[in-house]
Amino acid sequence: MPFDNLIARLEREGHRRLLVVSGDVQWTAAQAQTLSESLPGDWIRAGDAPGTESRCAPQAPGSILGREYRHAVFDARHGFDVAAFAALSGTLRAGSLLVLLIPPLTRWPDMADADSLRWSDSPLPITTPHFVAHFCRTLAADPGVIFWHQHQPLHIAPLPCAPPWRPASGEPQREQEAILRTLLKMEPGVAAVTAPRGRGKSALAGMLIRQTAGEAIVTAPAKGAAEVIARFAGDRFRFIAPDALLAGDERADWLVVDEAAAIPGPLLERLVARFPRVLLTTTVEGYEGTGRGFLLKFCARFAHLRRYTLTAPVRWAPGCPLERAVANLLLFEETLEETPRGAPVLEPLEPQIWGSDPARAAQLYRLLCSAHYRTSPLDLRRMMDAPGQHFTVAATQGQIAGALWLVDEGGLSPALSQAVWAGFRRPRGNLVAQSLAAHGSSPLAATLTGRRITRVAVHPARQREGIGQALIDSAAQTAGVDYLSVSFGFTDELWRFWQRCGFVLVRMGSHREASSGCYTAMALLPLSEAGEALCRREHHRLCRDARIIEQWNGEKIPVDSCWTATLNSDDWLELGGFAFGHRPLATSAAALTRLLLASGLPLAALRGRLEAGTEESALCRMLGLQGRKALLARQRLEAAQALEALDESRSQTLKRDVLQWQFFQ
Repeated sequence: MPFDNLIARLEREGHRRLLVVSGDVQWTAAQAQTLSESLPGDWIRAGDAPGTESRCAPQAPGSILGREYRHAVFDARHGFDVAAFAALSGTLRAGSLLVLLIPPLTRWPDMADADSLRWSDSPLPITTPHFVAHFCRTLAADPGVIFWHQHQPLHIAPLPCAPPWRPASGEPQREQEAILRTLLKMEPGVAAVTAPRGRGKSALAGMLIRQTAGEAIVTAPAKGAAEVIARFAGDRFRFIAPDALLAGDERADWLVVDEAAAIPGPLLERLVARFPRVLLTTTVEGYEGTGRGFLLKFCARFAHLRRYTLTAPVRWAPGCPLERAVANLLLFEETLEETPRGAPVLEPLEPQIWGSDPARAAQLYRLLCSAHYRTSPLDLRRMMDAPGQHFTVAATQGQIAGALWLVDEGGLSPALSQAVWAGFRRPRGNLVAQSLAAHGSSPLAATLTGRRITRVAVHPARQREGIGQALIDSAAQTAGVDYLSVSFGFTDELWRFWQRCGFVLVRMGSHREASSGCYTAMALLPLSEAGEALCRREHHRLCRDARIIEQWNGEKIPVDSCWTATLNSDDWLELGGFAFGHRPLATSAAALTRLLLASGLPLAALRGRLEAGTEESALCRMLGLQGRKALLARQRLEAAQALEALDESRSQTLKRDVLQWQFFQ
């Protein structure tokens, strides 16, 4: 095969290349099989095709981070998970091929992408013509990408010769050595090393463990992710999983947390507090959208955090064709344009811009990406092809000073909205609209129409000029819906911004986000009479329940509490949804608390959890129940018994109504 000489050259120059194999299912599978049989290597396989052997799950790209392979096949013929593709590319050593299987290019734009179910909010897979066009345009312009089309001869374009590469010897590289010297002399505190994939941050952590005089413990989302650390730390490598580490009383001079951004923020905070010196390493390319959260949210909590960055690749040589191709395809380069000058003019942009003006579309994405901690490659695909996306930019002399991204939500049928409220259905999409029904007081909340603000960003040099608020004001004037909404990780600073824009807080979540370490908050800007009524009702519910929610999640809610212990009609409806439907306990906690105050029954499962605060596992043991599902079933039964004892007729009517909501057209 013509690849023997290619592989020899890649090994000599320390590079890797992308081989795109395009054709029907049988032909592309045959070429991948031939390659894996003729070229020695690991040939890890990943993708979204039925029957793919030894695959890594595309929904969990973190399962392969921190590992190294030689050669891989990524199957994108049925669905293209770009986050898993990017993660896989970062695991390949110098001298490797990444073989990407895709459909025939002439048919691909009209083929439904199975992966779109994860990001399009559509009930069925959709076609992705804008992404396909971007893929073809970007990679066709890259001479380092090899295309192999069915019914066409294979041609491998030669690249300019690169100097011979000297693989890392195991000793620290220049950047690693400088950071290592500093860490070995570090006073107690927290240090973070961030870098793109393949820069040697895990190797650096292993070197630190091997050279430090004290004891060190390594933790990571999975032990396999710490393979590189183990290799460099040698017999001093000691791994303990995060939950086991918190459950025990292990002590050490150093805690090393590999791929720290993949560990939930609250858990990571507790780990950091246990050890005198902590080294956090993580990748910031955003395969899962948590890398930037690590920088913008978590690291910001430590006033004296020592932050280091590795830039020079270690696993391969600079100028690697594969790294360049993936970065160009997924717009990993976050460098913003120079400062936009002049007064901004607000103008709408539609997804078609990816075809008509791709450079401007890329500028829009990079601005949104640089400003938000959760932006990931899936957002790029959503921007390009998901239905119901709307964009407004503040343009200045051909540049973008600010951008707003909204998505259509709501408009569900009354029957479906009621089924969502009762917990019988959770259709795809409609994040805020569904939450207003599933966690709010109105079974018809999701029938209203809204536009959710997915991202708002302003160029760093143009912030505090009112551009973001102007973008939101413009959207409010032109949206033609019942309300604008926003869901965000709550901080005082963010909430002050949304308040200035006229939003009203309607919900506070019961658990912290893994990516930000913050509780999820939801707020509305009503634009119609129906929207105003919904906003007023949900805000009043939040004020009435704030005291219980604060006890539940330990977070102060910035509303005027108006707690009452008396059951009202809204409480009866809420309690019916919990007792006879599938409303969550956390959602119904305030109404259940009022029910317990009104009832004289023992209600051991409810009182144990809500009044005594007993943990679920301990409560199950006390009551002789097998697991959380059995406990929740007992709690629902107790709520039904309490309602019946208070008013049997009303309880039976409520039960009949709620149970009917599971049947809808």
